[in-house]
Amino acid sequence: MHSNRDKEEMDSGGEIEGGGDENEFPSAVRGRKYSPVVAHDNDRAVLEMSSIDPRSSSSPYSKQDLKKVKVNMQSDVAPEGSMPNHSVNGPQRESKLELFGFDSLVNILGLKSMTGDQIQAPPSPRDGGDVSIALERPRPTAVKSGTLMGVFVPCLQNIMGIIYYIRFSWIVGMAGIGESLLLVAFCGSCTFLTTISLSAIATNGAMKGGGPYYLIGRALGPEVGVSIGLCFFLGNAVAGAMYVLGAVETFLDAVPAAGILRETVTRVNGTDIAEPITRPSLHDLQIYGIVVTILLCFIVFGGVKIINRVAPAFLVPVVFSLVCIFSGILLARNDRPAVGITGLSSESFKDNWGPAYQRTSNAGIPDPNGKIYWSFNALVGLFFPAVTGIMAGSNRSASLKDTQRSIPIGTLAATLTTSALYLVSVLFFGSVATRDKLLTDRLLTASIAWPFPAIVYVGIILSTLGAALQSLTGAPRLLAAIANDDILPVLNYFKVVDGGEPHVATFFTAFICIGCVIIGNLDLISPTITMFYLLCYAGVNLSCFLLDLLDAPSWRPRWKFHHWSLSLVGALLCIVIMFLISWTFTVVSLALASLIYYYVSIKGKAGDWGDGFKSAYFQLALRSLRSLGASQVHPKNWYPIPLIFCRPWGKLPENVPCHPKLADFANCMKKKGRGMSIFISIIDGDYHERVEDAKAACKQLSTYIDYKQCEGVAEIVVAPNMSEGFRGIVQTMGLGNLKPNIIVMRYPEIWRRENLIEIPATFVGIINDCIVANKAVVIVKGLDEWPNEYQRQYGTIDLYWIVRDGGLMLLLSQLLLTKDSFEGCKIQVFCIAEEDSDAEGLKADVKKFLYDLRMQAEVIVISMKSWEGPGEQQESIEAFSAAQGRIASYLGEMKERAERDKTPLMADGKPVVVNEQQVEKFLYTTLKLNSTILKYSRMAAVVFVSLPPPPANHPAFFYMEYMDLLVENVPRLLIVRGYRRDVVTLFT
Repeated sequence: MHSNRDKEEMDSGGEIEGGGDENEFPSAVRGRKYSPVVAHDNDRAVLEMSSIDPRSSSSPYSKQDLKKVKVNMQSDVAPEGSMPNHSVNGPQRESKLELFGFDSLVNILGLKSMTGDQIQAPPSPRDGGDVSIALERPRPTAVKSGTLMGVFVPCLQNIMGIIYYIRFSWIVGMAGIGESLLLVAFCGSCTFLTTISLSAIATNGAMKGGGPYYLIGRALGPEVGVSIGLCFFLGNAVAGAMYVLGAVETFLDAVPAAGILRETVTRVNGTDIAEPITRPSLHDLQIYGIVVTILLCFIVFGGVKIINRVAPAFLVPVVFSLVCIFSGILLARNDRPAVGITGLSSESFKDNWGPAYQRTSNAGIPDPNGKIYWSFNALVGLFFPAVTGIMAGSNRSASLKDTQRSIPIGTLAATLTTSALYLVSVLFFGSVATRDKLLTDRLLTASIAWPFPAIVYVGIILSTLGAALQSLTGAPRLLAAIANDDILPVLNYFKVVDGGEPHVATFFTAFICIGCVIIGNLDLISPTITMFYLLCYAGVNLSCFLLDLLDAPSWRPRWKFHHWSLSLVGALLCIVIMFLISWTFTVVSLALASLIYYYVSIKGKAGDWGDGFKSAYFQLALRSLRSLGASQVHPKNWYPIPLIFCRPWGKLPENVPCHPKLADFANCMKKKGRGMSIFISIIDGDYHERVEDAKAACKQLSTYIDYKQCEGVAEIVVAPNMSEGFRGIVQTMGLGNLKPNIIVMRYPEIWRRENLIEIPATFVGIINDCIVANKAVVIVKGLDEWPNEYQRQYGTIDLYWIVRDGGLMLLLSQLLLTKDSFEGCKIQVFCIAEEDSDAEGLKADVKKFLYDLRMQAEVIVISMKSWEGPGEQQESIEAFSAAQGRIASYLGEMKERAERDKTPLMADGKPVVVNEQQVEKFLYTTLKLNSTILKYSRMAAVVFVSLPPPPANHPAFFYMEYMDLLVENVPRLLIVRGYRRDVVTLFT
């Protein structure tokens, strides 16, 4: 793409260090040379790539010089209005990516982060600094498998297992041909629907290790993923024991002389066959099973690569044995007649069409006194492991060339192939032998195989040992994948480094496998495996159902043949099959998964994998928000949504983002913890300069909210000053009817003590903004003394109800009573009335109103005149006199300044109108109210009082004097102002 001039310029400059041959480069860069551009001081570095032939003798660089490239980036920016130019040891050329603020390193590193490779991004050219790019020898990659060998063959090996060879003909004899076909279709439909769901999820993006655990965890969250993943691990470990027992039982049936102990002899009762039926001893199964398991573990430790190489060879005996079985069925009776073998006969087909459920011994031999009664439900549990194994391809996702193509095609092909084979086998087995033969000859497949039974024995043993080896190889890696996600701390012992062998997990898997081998009964192990596999399949179906139903923008699977209804049916089918098999096993397995889920949610580390539940919460929140609409919420549905002003004027340490008692007070405004709080803090300054400070402060505040166990969110706003920041917050915070409706802040008690003369104007401005925005206000005085949840309060909660506030003060007092710290208090409502008003009538009306509101409170009516002289409280009189003096002094200063500047009276940067008689009236009103509070509520647990609005055209300093006089000597006070709507209702 470069011209010859560009080649010459690049050949003449740059510094290249290191040695190595051309094979050390990836194929994408082999044959090209990296050369840094020497830039001017005001230029950013540009990494260019020129096409040269490293084998050419004319190249100034040898093969050993192509390893490491150093790029120096300059942080200086070109002068304003000019485009920075880049020189390449001569003529200058422009950077094509200058507009984006990045150089051509984006071409190399930009897309890798999107594919999941965590690459540390180079510093931005704005930041300056040196960047060293080392092109080292790439790690050797494993040979990738295609659809046939990577998915189809492993799935076929796992599905075609021991159940088909030594149990399927017995199932046909017990259930009959008709119900056997129903059984195969029933179980096959479950795995087929699960395969559809698996294909959709697997084609929705790149997959890592962990198989179904990875898919479920990323779709339903880490808690569900870990709980189902551990159950799936147990299923794989127990399946290994089942395969080992199957191989050992087949071997002992084929070679009876190999038995160490005496064989158990069971005579047939109620059948036409008089000959005794022999079965390997349970102790022989246990001894040989333990030995085989230990040998397989040694192979896993030392020969995993060998196992992977010879894995396709395990399928050859299976295919060959199937050919021998079907050849024997076609040649039966003609080749070598045997007792009970009728050949393909319509009579046998008719006789074997219906079921013959009966009691059997533990060995499956018909016995009227047997302990086990078989039914269709029990056969589902016995047969279902024969259709499992569809996850074998997804377990090998890391070694597939194209997971999004191979997993759907290979898994679905294996599922359909084995289902068709089972259906045909039902018809053949039901037509080739009598029912007695089907029920008594557990190895009928070997008896009818042609040319001789040994081929089937060899095929069974090799296939089951191969499947057991795969289980002992895959289960530890699944456990290691769960441990490596670092969700559950107790699994840290099973962690492995990348590319390492999970030795500890292998020991643990072998321990579980040996424990199941000691049980020695294949029919008891099989239902246990079924439950764990069905849990996994249900998780896959639920994952696809949730993702398909939500249909998030990221849900774009390449596999188009899916629908949420199919996944839902598949999940329900899995649950139904679990209960059909055994409700006891189902309850136990679900309880185990639930316990793991609960343990992970309590002890596990938080992880955000973008699971479907988060998307569901998001869409549910959007739909709920739309359903609420923009109209006013009915009082019955009104919830307080407080906006907590964290640091308006309190002097707090820098590492304390919020006053500790504000979070406690926010919890007191919720009933049983239901509701949302918004914690807000304002940082003074320019947004572009302090954006990082805001992010750090928001994270710190969020952590603090979680520590205080308060349901809420944290928001940090950067503004030139507090007033402008709050004005923007009160206008824009929230969505629809989920906007904050109560502004909560502490009273600025320190403003006079600290001589903070700017606080009055800010405080008054905030209250006025709340009134204009129609927000309720709750101001907490004495916040430092506010009790926490462990400090019990006694006495009364006194409400001085002066103005109509929509019932907010009454509602907040009732919410306080729901908290442990205030539940022992009683409510008193003080109604302030004019002296000439009907006090008794007012008291009766208030009592009736409180009764209709279902609120228990004592009503007290106090008559007073706002312009009456000072009361009896000496401390109030002293505060009143001090306030008069400060107001007079402040008013004198304003008048002197106005006369000097020949301007109207100015305060807080705007003109004011002072009516001295009105000022005295306001002072007397607050004095009388303060005296009344001290007289009746000095021992109250908390006092509520209505917030007077700031008088128009009054200086903010005057309003602060009124408020200071109102709250004087009251230790714990809530100043409340409602807004233009009711928050309580009389009606049901």
